Parts: sequence; C-alpha cells; structure tokens
Amino acid sequence: MTVLTPSRSLTRVLAAALGAVLAVTTLAAPARSDHEGDPDPLRGLLLPPVDGLIGLLAPLPIPATPYTGEICVSGEDACIDDVIVRMQARLDGLLEDCSHSSVFSLAYLRVTENVRDAVRADFFADRAWLNRMDAVFAEMYFDTTSAWESGKRTGIPAAWRIALKAEDDRAVSGLGNFLLAMNAHINSDFPRVLAAVGLTGPDGSHKADHNRYNNRLDSLYVPVFTEQAARLDPTFDDIDAGTLDDTVVGVIMRGWREMVWRHAEALVLARTPFQRTLVEREIELYSTVQAQLIRTVFQAKPAKRDAWCATHG
Repeated sequence: MTVLTPSRSLTRVLAAALGAVLAVTTLAAPARSDHEGDPDPLRGLLLPPVDGLIGLLAPLPIPATPYTGEICVSGEDACIDDVIVRMQARLDGLLEDCSHSSVFSLAYLRVTENVRDAVRADFFADRAWLNRMDAVFAEMYFDTTSAWESGKRTGIPAAWRIALKAEDDRAVSGLGNFLLAMNAHINSDFPRVLAAVGLTGPDGSHKADHNRYNNRLDSLYVPVFTEQAARLDPTFDDIDAGTLDDTVVGVIMRGWREMVWRHAEALVLARTPFQRTLVEREIELYSTVQAQLIRTVFQAKPAKRDAWCATHG
C-alpha cells in the first residue's frame, strides 16, 4: 500500500496558514467575560459547520492492531488517576520558583482532569482506549521534560526544544509559553501517540472519539485562561475580542487535531523505513514552523509576570 503523506509544499502551506491565523487571532485569547453563562452566538454560528465538515472527513481504513506498549495495558481508570498525581507533583515543584514551565503544566493538568471526568461520564465510546491514550500521551510529556531538565538535547523534537528553551530563558509571555508547549505536544507528540495506541479498535475507527473531544475543549478555554491570569501571568487574558476569542481558539484546535489524525494515519500506513522517515519529517516541519512563529510573536519581558506569580502563584 502506498503511504499517504502530505507533500512538503502542502505542509508548508498548512503550517503557514495555521500559523498566520495563530499569530493574528490568538491575540484574542479567551478573556474574562461578564457574560460567561450566556450562549456564545458566534461560536454557535461557526463551530457547528466546522464540526460538520470534520465529521465528513472519514478516517482512512486502518486495520485494528493490538497495543504492544507497556503503559496502561489494562486501560483502567486508575491510569488517568496516576497521571494526575504526577502532574500535580510536577506543577507544585515548578511553582516554587515560578518557572515559566508552570503555564503548560497547569493547563495540561486541567485538561487531564477534564478527560478523566469525560471518561467516567461515558462521554467516549471506548473508555479503555481513552485511558490508555491519555497515559501514553502524558508519559511522552514527562519523558521529554525530564530529558530536557537533565541537560539532554538530542532526540528532543525541534518544536519542544523551542518551547522549553523559551521557558528557561523566560523569553515569551504566558500565552506564548502555552501556545509553544501546546503546539509541541499536539502537533509533534500526538500523531506518534495515536499511531502507537491504535487508530482502530475491534468496533471500528476511534476517529469519532477523537473528534468528540473538540467540544469538551471549548468549555475549558475561559476557565483555564482565567486561572492562568489569576495565578501566573496577569496579562494572559488581557485582550478581549468579545465572542471571537474562544471561537478562534476552537477553530485552531480543531485544525490542529484533524492534522494530528492524518499524520497518525500516515505513520501507520508507512510500510518502509524510508516512508516512515518522510512522515516524521513532515510532522517535524509542521510543528517547527508554527513554533518559530509563536516564539517570534509572543516575546515579552518577565519582570511583571514573575512578580505576580511570586505573590499569587
């Protein structure tokens, strides 16, 4: 079977397009709202058609294969509980000196708590797959950050190197830290995680469960960004574009997550080492171009932010 991969030029176009949208519109990142309990008319107008379009993009016919890893083999709920304990311990350590790594650490903890709640509310069709996927995904994050903190640089994806160096250098805003790490973990790590855990189960493709979480994410932007501003960086949610803010973030995340699935398919369909290398390079290019743009757009001086965190973190 011929591996289906985006061409290098197509990847550049997609990366540039998403990056341009990111640079311009995430300046409208979710801010505190006086109408948090009210329906968002723009979101209600724009996101359902986007979801409908994504729903029409059928997954490729990937054969079901058994998971061969060693993380959360059972698929039990305890897997996510263990991840949350580790995330909380990591965040507590980072907050001791207001490390700029705490921004993504806090956001990732809140997202994982939300995944746990969704799994236990039977939000997903395949509970064990979600538990396993969450645990494997988190393990990649722990491995990468641990390697970086120990001084290792080789073997770490370029998007992560850009994100982690920006954290160490205290070189970007809190929002910049969030976007850099989110880009690295989603666009670089996630395709590899999905390919390893499996895109198809005994009952068919997991794409519907993958898509289903988009709507859960929509509910997280405002509370997570508000908490970041309250505890770590008061400028995190300074820009308010009305109903545009979380709608824009929702569209960007849907685009990223759709590309993640397609890159994972390409990894699984790669039949030779050469084909696999081509897909890996596409993933690296896609995530790196966006990291470079985010790093440039969100440069900031840390003094006010660090002082705020020391008092409120």
